[in-house]
Amino acid sequence: MFKIVTFGIPCYNSASDMDRSITSILEGSGYAPDVEIIIVDDGSVDETPAKADDWARRYPGLIRVVHQENGGHGTAVLSGLREATGVYYKVVDSDDWLDGQALATMLSILRGFVERDTRVDLFISNYVYEKVHEGTHTTIDYRFAIPRKKILTWNDVGHFRPDQHLLMHSLCYRTDVLRAGDLPLPPHTFYVDNIYAYVPLPRCKTLYYADIDLYRYFIGREGQSVNESTMIKRIDQQFRITRIMMKAYHLYDDIEEKPLASCMMGYFTMMMVVCSIFSKLANDKSKVDEVIKIWAELKAFDKKMYNHARWGLLGFWTNLPTPVGEKVSVGLYRAAQKIFKFN
Repeated sequence: MFKIVTFGIPCYNSASDMDRSITSILEGSGYAPDVEIIIVDDGSVDETPAKADDWARRYPGLIRVVHQENGGHGTAVLSGLREATGVYYKVVDSDDWLDGQALATMLSILRGFVERDTRVDLFISNYVYEKVHEGTHTTIDYRFAIPRKKILTWNDVGHFRPDQHLLMHSLCYRTDVLRAGDLPLPPHTFYVDNIYAYVPLPRCKTLYYADIDLYRYFIGREGQSVNESTMIKRIDQQFRITRIMMKAYHLYDDIEEKPLASCMMGYFTMMMVVCSIFSKLANDKSKVDEVIKIWAELKAFDKKMYNHARWGLLGFWTNLPTPVGEKVSVGLYRAAQKIFKFN
């Protein structure tokens, strides 16, 4: 049966979280037959495999399951993509969920594209930081950066604020766009969602922004990969991901559309800033040495990208020299965290 969209749900020991994620898609779509869910059991050792099989048994034609040896989030995303039959593909992490009304709106728009035989490569929507432990909700939207309710090219896009990066949670790609080239998601590595949200963008020639709060991004689970203490422990994986993104493009030479190059440069700069700040928070000289090394690698790889990242506002203030400068950089990071409410 024709599928308008495939939702890939990577699961690793997700038995306590996955039901809400799956239910939100089923109920939000009204159990529509043109919606597909692929649960990827990434070598779980809890009840996830049995629960996944039970979901597929109850909803044949809507839910399928892939069981694989543990390979990490990236391999699970790729497994879902490989099995997807939908025109569009969206990743929903097992501890996150989708808003029902917003999902109904998205499906109506995507169906309209297909019915009119109108190609749109990238569907963009808002996401919400659901900080359940704090009882707060912070919406990230793209107002004033992307015109709403019209099919666009990157040349129609404006300037993105520092809190308006196009993260995985906001993106729904056409499946054939993701399959059109290499998607270098390394196994057993966290933070691969940054590669997923960066590398395919130049392949997207048309896009559409719906100002709907679709993706609900759960924040607060103990040991979550985006918790600050966890990110400090895994700073080496941030370096690995950032190097992959660095080598993906010479942004000012390879990307024809200047607004897209600017958007991607902003995202890549954020990754370099994360490496810089968390190397300071790690209180480990070897990590500080590593951040010096990666900045040198960027300078050797592409001098223009280096100048934009290192000497722009964010790069400058998060790489102040001397111990006093390091304290100032961390203090500015803390202030920005409170202002922009990012995680």
